[in-house]
Amino acid sequence: MSVRLHQRLQTTGYDLGIFEQAVHSYAHLYLPVSELKGPGFPLMGDHFSPVLATLAPFYRLWPSPLTLLIAQAALFAIAVVPLARWAERALGRTAAVVVAAGYGASWGIAQAVGFDFHEVCFAVPLLAFSLAALGGGRLGAAVAWALPLLLVKEDFGLTVAVIGGLVAWKGAWRLGLITAAAGLLGTVLEVLVIIPAFSLAGSYAYWDKLPSAGSDSGLVHLLYQGTVGMITPDVKVMTLLALLAPTAFLALRSPLILVALPTLAWRFFSDNPQYWGTGFHYSAVLMPIVFAAFIDALTRWPTTQVRHALTVSGVVTAFMFFQAPLYQLVQPATWRNDPRVATTQSILDKIPSGATVAATNHLAPQLTDRADVTVFGFPDSRPNPEYIVADTAIWDWPFATATDEVKQLNDALGHGYRTIAHRDGIVLLRRT
Repeated sequence: MSVRLHQRLQTTGYDLGIFEQAVHSYAHLYLPVSELKGPGFPLMGDHFSPVLATLAPFYRLWPSPLTLLIAQAALFAIAVVPLARWAERALGRTAAVVVAAGYGASWGIAQAVGFDFHEVCFAVPLLAFSLAALGGGRLGAAVAWALPLLLVKEDFGLTVAVIGGLVAWKGAWRLGLITAAAGLLGTVLEVLVIIPAFSLAGSYAYWDKLPSAGSDSGLVHLLYQGTVGMITPDVKVMTLLALLAPTAFLALRSPLILVALPTLAWRFFSDNPQYWGTGFHYSAVLMPIVFAAFIDALTRWPTTQVRHALTVSGVVTAFMFFQAPLYQLVQPATWRNDPRVATTQSILDKIPSGATVAATNHLAPQLTDRADVTVFGFPDSRPNPEYIVADTAIWDWPFATATDEVKQLNDALGHGYRTIAHRDGIVLLRRT
């Protein structure tokens, strides 16, 4: 599905292009930068994700955005293994099949696959292996799988801390407390020291996603957001229901569900509505958690009721499959090639390798493997690129309307650019 989305021009510079530029940097042995976010923008000053460097050898062999998309799909798939094996050991083959299908076809994974590439794909198998070990009483292995989460993204230190707390609760209190402390310290260092050291602004850029308490009204809003605001508006409750329904809500009966709290807390506490719903990639890391909690809860459930719970899980999984992007795999349109795609590729082929290009968002990842790409219309883009390429037939971020995009193209024609190709709404300009 990832490959077909890219071939059909349905991936974007924000975010696939950004991550490809990061991996390209590592593959050429320098710290990650992304022209898509600004000239020489240091990505270590945006998020702390050095785990991306593990893709560098593969990208050096095959420098393509497909390298990232296929790696992401593989990482999501690997997480099936520890969950299904644990379910089979504890509950039998039928439970293993239901859990494997439930996780593998889950809406959180499907939404992530349907929206470019993101570093959280590394967290998904790490969480699956860690929680399967934790549920099986292998506490040292649970910690060993959890600690690399600190290299995936700065907020996962909080998740590591919760896993450490559960390890302590299961009896290995010293190991658990050390793990929890490492997780908390890791997040603090990454957010307050490492990221600001690389940031162009000298601070962590995402504080503005949280409510401000700078005034009396701000403090009231902060208190509201931390209480009633955690379940309002209704979209947050709908996300919770969608998260728990595939487990017949039995995940709530396992302490492993606590591992989901840090991710849910920062998302629902934020003022950004994009974090609240079921779209994008934000829920991918929750899928191995809820299914691990489901297995753990079933191990304490009477056998007859286990069968009922597995039936409910299978039915919900089948129903939700038709609501998530994986359903596109059985739709004929997914496998048809739009003639505009061939037209677009023929125009993009006119851009030489190594050129500087400003491209509209959904055209950017078609070029990031061979050109220095910025987003056309993005105010922080590098000025005066050699080429500008845009699709005027559709609206694309960051323009407010398609008319604004055409206006900027006309402005470029009046400031040193000329048209060298214009077919099916695809416009290619070159600086003279």
